[in-house]
Amino acid sequence: MMRAALALMLTALVSQPALARSIDGEPVVVTLPAGALEGRAKDGVEGFAGIPYVAAPVGEQRWRPPAPAAAWPGVRPATAFGADCPQVRFDGDATPSTQPMSEDCLFLNVWRPAKARKLPVMVYIHGGAFVAGSAASPTIDGANLARRGVVVVNFNYRLGRFGFFAHPALSAKAGGKPDANFAFLDMIAALQWVRANADAFGGDPGNVTIFGESAGGAAVDFLMASPLAHGLFHKAIVMSGANREPYAQLSTDRPARISAEKASIAFAAKAGLANPDAAALRALSADAVQGQLAFWDLQADRFTGPVIDGKSVLADPVERFVAGAVPKIPFLIGTTGAELSEETFAPVMIDYLKSQNDAAALAELTKVYGDPLPAKLVDHYYFTEAARGFARMMQAHGAPAWLYVFDHVAESDRAKRKGAAHTSELAYLFGNLPAAAGASDRAASKLMGDYWTNFAKHGHPNGRGLPDWPQLGRFDNLLLFREGSATIEQKRDAGRLDAVERAATMRRAKEKTTP
Repeated sequence: MMRAALALMLTALVSQPALARSIDGEPVVVTLPAGALEGRAKDGVEGFAGIPYVAAPVGEQRWRPPAPAAAWPGVRPATAFGADCPQVRFDGDATPSTQPMSEDCLFLNVWRPAKARKLPVMVYIHGGAFVAGSAASPTIDGANLARRGVVVVNFNYRLGRFGFFAHPALSAKAGGKPDANFAFLDMIAALQWVRANADAFGGDPGNVTIFGESAGGAAVDFLMASPLAHGLFHKAIVMSGANREPYAQLSTDRPARISAEKASIAFAAKAGLANPDAAALRALSADAVQGQLAFWDLQADRFTGPVIDGKSVLADPVERFVAGAVPKIPFLIGTTGAELSEETFAPVMIDYLKSQNDAAALAELTKVYGDPLPAKLVDHYYFTEAARGFARMMQAHGAPAWLYVFDHVAESDRAKRKGAAHTSELAYLFGNLPAAAGASDRAASKLMGDYWTNFAKHGHPNGRGLPDWPQLGRFDNLLLFREGSATIEQKRDAGRLDAVERAATMRRAKEKTTP
């Protein structure tokens, strides 16, 4: 998602100690088909951490679809979170982790209320621009969300070049039918694990909600659009993840984006492999494959992120949504109030936006926003309009859709911020606010947690004691979270968003005609 622009938002690497995170409390055992797990029970919630959901993606298994995890004898401890996938961490991460890193990183975590029986399952996909992130972050710890009467699952998936890679040598080894989106295959494998094991944790495998934020929200869109994932979930929530960006093709360049194969060839050459076979690529060290790929250095000549490979990804998600080639399931989507517009790098992102649009599209935007284009356009262009657009597409195809804007600013930040920043809603949703949080902060957290878990339980977000949240409808109804309350707005920023939609449509149409 706007990878080159987001790369500008971070500029420093932070050195963090490798301190493995664990859960404490009284022992509790659950038995799965693969073996028994011993987790911990505390304050009415039982947690199980570091569960391998597939085999380690190392050695010959690197750049291959996930393989089943081996069963284990006896009782496996499930109190320590697994290793993070290789990545470059950064200062200012809203979901930080200090776990050790390893290519052997495909673990998941489960939280459930004590004595759970047939509860809805909520599966969270972490963000991080597909190059960073961790299921072990305390910000997205699922204990407090589970306390609301749901089973919560989160997991690691392969990142960066481990997760997205399409070298012709691998294609040849695969008989010309390569996989390129190993991260998405990991996500599908995690959902298959949930289907097979939810019942053992007191969850209902027939009532699974996937939800994710930022790249995790974009991943929800990809899973909605992938036939390989259909039937594995029953409701979907996209948080700051909808976008109309064109993704990389497998072997054909797109305007301003090279093909995945060309990027992989350039990476291999940079790593000293001019004409490698699959074995030589798999023999590279994990450090060499990671290659300092980071938010602020996304290496657009050597890494593309998600790939339209004809297998897990058939087209840009927006095209699949437009065509109605997605499940007609309850759909909840939204953004924060000031995703990136209040950040110091917003003017640079405006310059990037200008570089990606032709004169006609820019004239359309300038007519409505004025000249110079304001920082607010960053939010609307990369987040807000697409959220409205995806909700409209779902509703047009007969699926119930709800739209929101989370614009609650923490009491401690109101002197320096006007709107809620990207990722700021996560601590509210998961109920992991700092001890110094104010009364309105805790009210916002309760509202968000209630709406989200109601959606998972019932297929709609409404419930007793909550302001009624209507479906999108022809008035573009949305729920606005602000100052600890929730109110309904209609046609919010409609004129501006309409202009953004027209400009984005022009851009995509031009791309289709550009050789």
